[in-house]
Amino acid sequence: MRTFSAKPADVQKKWVVIDAEGLVVGRLAVVIADRLRGKHKPTFTPHVDCGDNVIVINARNVHFTGRKRENKKFYWHTGYPGGIKERTMAQLLDGAHPERVVLKAVERMVPRGPLGRQQMSNLRVYAGAEHPHVAQSPEVLDVGALNRKNKRA
Repeated sequence: MRTFSAKPADVQKKWVVIDAEGLVVGRLAVVIADRLRGKHKPTFTPHVDCGDNVIVINARNVHFTGRKRENKKFYWHTGYPGGIKERTMAQLLDGAHPERVVLKAVERMVPRGPLGRQQMSNLRVYAGAEHPHVAQSPEVLDVGALNRKNKRA
């Protein structure tokens, strides 16, 4: 028996919408990364973009376990002396672009390189409940029902 290797022409991409309301960020990011890479399919091939197109809505309403929302900090440096800056997760979620929290969490779980960038282009994250991809008729994936730990009260 020979090992199956999918070709880009053989890949069937679906559209999936995930409601992130009340979901834990890390667990949500794992499910999204697996969908983007195509690891949920029996025809998974590591060097081919065989994943689905994923739409995430309500990204501003995600949750964290423990006190990560207040205590987790992101640092960067401006390049000037004494230019270290920090921002907490709460400031990111309450700011102008709360969808970047989910986007960066998934980006860190997808391989770096040209294939990872191509797979990340199949992800669309929206802070609110509306999305412009209704014409693709995406199917709903209930991540909260997959495991009881995925959802926070």
